[in-house]
Amino acid sequence: MLSFNPEKVSLPAGHYIDGQHKHTQGALFAVKRPSDGKVYASLSEATAVDVDGAVTCAHRALISSGWRNCPPRERGKVLRRWADLIESDLLLAQLEALGSTRPISDVVQHEIPFTAEAIRFYAECADKYSGDLFPTKESSLGMLIAEPYGVIAAITPWNFPLSMASWKCGPALAAGNAVVLKPSELTPFSTVRMAELAVQAGLPAGILNIVQGSGAVTGSALVTHPLVRKVSFTGSTITGARIMSDAAQHGMKPVTLELGGKSPQLVFEDAGDIDVLAQRIFRGFTANGGQACVAGTRLIVQRGIAQPLLERLVALCQQPRPGVTWQGDSCYAPLIDDRQGKKVASVIAAAKKEGAEVLVGGERFAGTEDGWFWQPTLLCDVAPDNPAVQEEIFGPVLTVQEFDDEDEGLQLASHETYGLCAGVHTQSLSRAMRAMRAIESGTVWINRYGRSGDFIIPTGGFLGSGIGKDLGRQAFQACQRHKSVLIDF
Repeated sequence: MLSFNPEKVSLPAGHYIDGQHKHTQGALFAVKRPSDGKVYASLSEATAVDVDGAVTCAHRALISSGWRNCPPRERGKVLRRWADLIESDLLLAQLEALGSTRPISDVVQHEIPFTAEAIRFYAECADKYSGDLFPTKESSLGMLIAEPYGVIAAITPWNFPLSMASWKCGPALAAGNAVVLKPSELTPFSTVRMAELAVQAGLPAGILNIVQGSGAVTGSALVTHPLVRKVSFTGSTITGARIMSDAAQHGMKPVTLELGGKSPQLVFEDAGDIDVLAQRIFRGFTANGGQACVAGTRLIVQRGIAQPLLERLVALCQQPRPGVTWQGDSCYAPLIDDRQGKKVASVIAAAKKEGAEVLVGGERFAGTEDGWFWQPTLLCDVAPDNPAVQEEIFGPVLTVQEFDDEDEGLQLASHETYGLCAGVHTQSLSRAMRAMRAIESGTVWINRYGRSGDFIIPTGGFLGSGIGKDLGRQAFQACQRHKSVLIDF
């Protein structure tokens, strides 16, 4: 049985710098469990002085440990051992379930294997991608030399703490960099355990450091530190814009930004088995309680199939039942905290004021006053300028818009702010290809919704959804800088 007692989980302490747990004198902040709102820990925030210590340590470790110049296959061996430890560590799974919105069964079955496999993927990249040779005149040789940046700052969100950490650390470490990672202050502990396991696997102390704190204090100090050569961030569009500005003003350092989304699920009348389709759409907007930047929260459905599809979606929305994340039979995620719950409620209220009809859901589950478990919600009769269509809600809320012909559907699928992901559901290959070309989005899924375990496929957004790519060889190559060399004989 996967269930565990949340009161008996051993929490790793504070920050993790130079292979050791560190306590600082920064302001204390409380850490709450999403399932019941209970404060289960307190941490001291890393100040600019603390961040300086962590970054300086990482910079020094790169030089003293030889990690930067370590043979690529040796780096790969360390990362593979790290992945094995992650996959077998029960404490890591419990920390993730305790502090995040992920039920323990979901963590064990999906999150842990996904995290380990991402690191294994980048272990294999370590010696596969490097520089290049160029044809020049006979008496010279042109080369492109790939080398690590040095210290990379990584800032991860609260919705998928472990897998997001693997996306940042895997390619950066495989390429020979050091990483200073700031997890969300809402979910601080599982990434500390990851760093402990990395050292156990043979990663030199100081190459991966964890600092705790808010974005305004700790994150800002990390992004603007002069020894940080690159920044990788996943989070909101507003924060991403601020990070991009700060990075430009403090050393012109490159950034990778995976930001918000308001992704459409475009359904044509020839989409196929309607029961399979309904399940796919339902998972697309309710997984992790809708708290995913890739959530497919805008259903744009051709009128002829709308009514039977909505009937099935209403039935699916009435099935989930809330349960605390440390119970093995729980399968529906709570919202992360009171602030997020109030945001979901306020956007729905604003949508109703603008004419939206709540077809099902629309409120908190009864009896979950200590934790925010929100009912899967369908909003119909929404205009394109309705707040629920325009804003990233980050909750299990699906807006419904109907269309008659292909051009109208494609027009509704576009969004003036976001372009992260999109789903297209049709059995017509030509229509799918037209839609794929027309939709301005970094990822388009056809007759599916959601990522696979094919880590070779990169992810990243257009417009306000980000810059650059996570996953794929593109993420590895983005952790290298390239130096042009021309030699005359």
